[in-house]
Amino acid sequence: MSEQKHHGPEYVHVDERPWETLRFPGQTSKMIFHPRPERPTEPNAGLVRYEPGAHHPFHKHDFAQVWYILEGEFEIGGKTWGPGTMVYHPDPHYEHDLSTKTGGTMFFVQYQGPTTGGRPIYDKRFNLEKRRDLAEENLER
Repeated sequence: MSEQKHHGPEYVHVDERPWETLRFPGQTSKMIFHPRPERPTEPNAGLVRYEPGAHHPFHKHDFAQVWYILEGEFEIGGKTWGPGTMVYHPDPHYEHDLSTKTGGTMFFVQYQGPTTGGRPIYDKRFNLEKRRDLAEENLER
């Protein structure tokens, strides 16, 4: 049996990353960590900032994720949630429609699904140059 190599922690300050355009209206993100070809199981982790009126429709994913509401109030699946709320999405999962009148910020971690093997998508979802119309979005990923 070969000896397992342990890795040390990595440190990134949130101010070292730029805000990027997300695929849904009124949302931007600071992606702190994200999957890359050389590290495909690295999670997507960072912040999502929601402008007042931001929203996303009901949609599905094969990966798993956790959200933590830092500020603002969010209507998610017909209930209102605020700061201190943590949301766990197992794999595969659906996300209820989400909207916010106040705007706000969430910390999130998306990671490879332990049962599906589904991986979070970074390119063309978090770092868009221009947001696509919702009708053009694949809501099944």
